[in-house]
Amino acid sequence: MEKDLFRGLKEKWGTNVSSFMSEKVSVVPGDISLEGLGLKDSSLREELWNQIDVIVNLAATTNFDERYDVALGVNALGAKHIISFAKKCVRIKVILHVSTAYVCGEKGGLILENPYRMGETLNGAPGLDVEAEKNLAEEKLNDYRAKGATEKEITIAMKDLGIERAKVYGWPNTYVFTKALGEMLIGQLKENISVVIVRPTIVTSTYREPFPGWIEGVRTIDSLAVGYGKGKLKCFLGDLKGIIDVIPADMVVNAMIVAIVAHANHQPCDIIYQVGSSVRNPLRNINLQDFGFRYFTQKPWINKDGKPVKVGKMLVLSSMDSFRRYMAIRYLFLLKGLGLVNAAFCRYFQRTYHDLNRKINFAMRLVELYEPYLFFQGVFDDINSEKLRMAVRESAVDADMFYFDPKSVDWEDYMINAHLPGVVKYVFK
Repeated sequence: MEKDLFRGLKEKWGTNVSSFMSEKVSVVPGDISLEGLGLKDSSLREELWNQIDVIVNLAATTNFDERYDVALGVNALGAKHIISFAKKCVRIKVILHVSTAYVCGEKGGLILENPYRMGETLNGAPGLDVEAEKNLAEEKLNDYRAKGATEKEITIAMKDLGIERAKVYGWPNTYVFTKALGEMLIGQLKENISVVIVRPTIVTSTYREPFPGWIEGVRTIDSLAVGYGKGKLKCFLGDLKGIIDVIPADMVVNAMIVAIVAHANHQPCDIIYQVGSSVRNPLRNINLQDFGFRYFTQKPWINKDGKPVKVGKMLVLSSMDSFRRYMAIRYLFLLKGLGLVNAAFCRYFQRTYHDLNRKINFAMRLVELYEPYLFFQGVFDDINSEKLRMAVRESAVDADMFYFDPKSVDWEDYMINAHLPGVVKYVFK
């Protein structure tokens, strides 16, 4: 409640805001990666089973290279545990599960709002089984511990395992792979429970409510904004003509609320809503490059020394090979410069060397994680979402209150006057 996000409620309710919230919200500690959601109090479990009528599953680890055991536990098995819990809720009307549009992997063209069935893979590889993946992760973890590996070594090894297993079946990273597994488990286990899956694209700061530009944490394209605005990222790669599908957070929330209401009394239900902008109001990478340059030129980041950071137009290379060559040349120039001077001068330049090395490592990590999306050639069909918007417009509901039509967004105005200022205010550290 101390977050800026709730300032509207504080202004409305004043000193009564705490009592207002305590009437509306009960916080229950638990763990989605455990059977029964980790609820140990039997009377509390019974109370929840008797009272809950809607479940929204937003819990996820969104790191592209998360530890495989952690990602499986939260993104995949967490979905299974939610379904198991819901089956004991005698009043349950609907489960809304938030996935990601990028469960499609690196698929191009028009990507439909279709489900993934258990065992389905993106490259046709056979043998995908969630239980087998869980056992593999546990075996590897136990093996590393038995060999006396440090926690840091285990983390690195389990991250590598996640990427490796994802690529075996055609997904580019651990995050989207385990989210796809979560969808498969829901489809397999839901039986007659009404389930709605919402697949947002790249979620950005709020468009309008509770105010423009609110955001929390470094997300996807905001990693680039942070690196660029701080002067750490001068070069990147991608297709400047390509479409980047972004959608403001409040539009995603509105779509979720409307979907819950639309399907709460229609059982059984099995529908997917892709919430994005690439079909109806596409934003291109070249637009992002331009918006970033204009914003940080006009309002440069002030560094810890109190000096404004000057940015140039980011150099965007068109292939991974060209990016590696660019980074190699920067290293060569650095090493050449250090080799031409005496030892005392080298010590003087040591800080410069380490600074450049950190910047290069930062850039390479971003590139490796985001490469599948920098040249992404797909657009996300949202026919189901459009039907939902039409239902809102045709009903007595205030469509202006539950807006989630990407056509209404002026990307230039939103990025320069809402999103980038929000990133600077809430994300830059």
